[in-house]
Amino acid sequence: MTINLIFKIAAVGILVSVLSQVLKHSGREEQAFLTSLAGLLLVLMWIIPYIAELFDTIQELFSL
Repeated sequence: MTINLIFKIAAVGILVSVLSQVLKHSGREEQAFLTSLAGLLLVLMWIIPYIAELFDTIQELFSL
């Protein structure tokens, strides 16, 4: 995992939280929820390969 990934995740988190607050205060709770969900899915798509690599490493370690 590189430091660039951590910075990207932090940037998405900040952007999503600002957009969500703006949308909530303007009375668009549904769009705020969808924005949060889209940010979560984006970050998960970036992290899933690292999680798969972790499980492969654990499987090799215990020779399952």
